[in-house]
Amino acid sequence: MTESFPPDVNGVAHCALQTARHLVDRGHAPVVVAPAPAPGHKPDANAPCPVVHVPSLPLPGYPQVRVALPSRRLAATLIEHRADVVHLASPFVLGVRGMAAAARLGTPAVAVYQTDLAGYARTYMGAGEAAAWRRIRSVHGAADLTLAPSSAALRDLETHGVPRVELWPRGVDTERFRPDRRDEALRRELAPNGELIVGYVGRLAPEKQVELLAGACGLEGVRVVVVGDGPSRPGLEQALPGAVFLGRRTGDDLARVFASFDVFAHTGPFETFCQTVQEAMASGLPVVAPAAGGPLDLVAHGRTGLLVPPRDATAVRDAVRALAADAGLRAAFGAAGRATVEGRTWAAVGDQLIGHYANVLAARRTAVAA
Repeated sequence: MTESFPPDVNGVAHCALQTARHLVDRGHAPVVVAPAPAPGHKPDANAPCPVVHVPSLPLPGYPQVRVALPSRRLAATLIEHRADVVHLASPFVLGVRGMAAAARLGTPAVAVYQTDLAGYARTYMGAGEAAAWRRIRSVHGAADLTLAPSSAALRDLETHGVPRVELWPRGVDTERFRPDRRDEALRRELAPNGELIVGYVGRLAPEKQVELLAGACGLEGVRVVVVGDGPSRPGLEQALPGAVFLGRRTGDDLARVFASFDVFAHTGPFETFCQTVQEAMASGLPVVAPAAGGPLDLVAHGRTGLLVPPRDATAVRDAVRALAADAGLRAAFGAAGRATVEGRTWAAVGDQLIGHYANVLAARRTAVAA
């Protein structure tokens, strides 16, 4: 079950749907519990399995994303489906109800840690990290297994006392995101004077710190292109002079935009994984990213991109300047990045997940027998 939806604008939901698709491909029978779409929007017709919708509300400042509300429909779905394992994607509210329902039914639960709630508390409230970690420890401590998407996330969980944690990364669609989707007509539209295109893709919200690209906007011969939407967009349009804002893009259109960049820059320091970095690497792009969280696992500094100190606009600018000045370096980093992610398909990580499920079920059977 996933706390947020839809998958085309929400990474947690995207991962949940990709997981469900792989389970179906492997002969399993998943059902997804997800927030109902916004009024007037039809459910995803391409869902790989049944999707049970629970009541939802829009995420404040970002109405495209729907957040689930607690519902009796959840427990009824688990009983009707007779699940062997309950998979909780980034549990917080709905997931807590799911955990409790699984416990009542004697069904093992696997909780996936995907959102840095402590970092969000620091960003939005200036406090509350300790309370956020108490909540995370309480929720994930009740699970049979917690899966962390990166080494940094795993260390954070273990440091804060969360038990039974294993690593489970994310996959990337290497067929959709690939270098040969580069579109010269789009490039001429975005950079009519032949500028080097530096792209950002993601939610436009305070925790993403996209304003750190301001220095790159001031570099001669560089065009910053921002893809995404969110509550910070009006302020960013003022903070990033000369940047092109494309709004939300999805599917093959997004892949075409990715491949048409020259450099990908990510600025957020609170990423437990950072899916857009993987998509950029699959698209053959050199990456600039903060040396924090998920990017530490994804970007090999000096081989596939450049890691910079978090929250350092000058370092972001200097990294972009170095890549802008060296086409050979950009090509080498991009080729190495593509080679690095070619084995990280959703099928590969989906099989890893099934292995985690099998281990949890075996452990539960052993405990019952004892």
